[in-house]
Amino acid sequence: MTIRLAQEVGMSVVGSYAERFGVYDDLAPVLANALGSQETTLFKMVSAYAMFANGGERVQPTLVDRVQDRYGKTVYKHDERICNDCQLASLDPGLAPRVISNRDRVMDPVTAYQLTSMMRGVVERGTARKAVDLGVPTAGKTGTTNDAKDVWFVGFTSNIVAGCYIGYDQPRPMGRGATGGGMCGPVFQRFMRQAVKKYGGGKFKVPEACEFINIDRFTGARLSNGASGSNVVSECFRAGEEPLFGITFDGGFAMGADLPLVEEVGRTAKQVTTSTGKKAVVGPKASFGTLSSGGLY
Repeated sequence: MTIRLAQEVGMSVVGSYAERFGVYDDLAPVLANALGSQETTLFKMVSAYAMFANGGERVQPTLVDRVQDRYGKTVYKHDERICNDCQLASLDPGLAPRVISNRDRVMDPVTAYQLTSMMRGVVERGTARKAVDLGVPTAGKTGTTNDAKDVWFVGFTSNIVAGCYIGYDQPRPMGRGATGGGMCGPVFQRFMRQAVKKYGGGKFKVPEACEFINIDRFTGARLSNGASGSNVVSECFRAGEEPLFGITFDGGFAMGADLPLVEEVGRTAKQVTTSTGKKAVVGPKASFGTLSSGGLY
């Protein structure tokens, strides 16, 4: 699905976003790069994920945040955002300093929030659910390369981003069962548990242009505003761009529009008795490369 989506969008668009986020300097426009085949560094990946966490604004990583002289006067500050309230001797109770951001916007805040919401699903009910549980909203993405030569996890809360990479200096398989969630997940969990104690964490900021709709995460159907249960997820849609529900698509992209939904494979269906004693009709076993109503096999 990732390759199909990249082909529909165009690798030039994918590449421009990857370069804008600083993950690559020059992403080759080949479909394999939609799966991350071109190399990058953990440093670049973590800085890119920070832009999801802050709503789509550019982040420039640094090793030095601030330099002060012996009298406490700041002679260098990496963060160039404006904080007029920080000059005041005191603020009214309950008020925090207002920071005016002058960072470049890399992504629309609604798009950044939608991606954050998707990556929360990775932690809450996806490939990292067994390893990551910080007690505050957390988003992230696991990754495992071919033959399990490298495993990744990059994740973030509302206040801090961290990443983990595990692999050999000279790439070679790390064994069966090596995954980003299984190996990097616990490393991320152990580090972030201490980081959250220091930096805290809370709900991700929701853009004003978000319209929330309850969705059945198994069927994609729209649910009522009062729906509840493990199958219910509340998704953010850009105001005025809510999807049309009740319309069924065949699930194919333009590249497969001319393929038949059912292809005759030479054998007929037959009736069988299941382990519970009930009768069921099963079709012939699909061979490699055939297309049936159940999808590609």
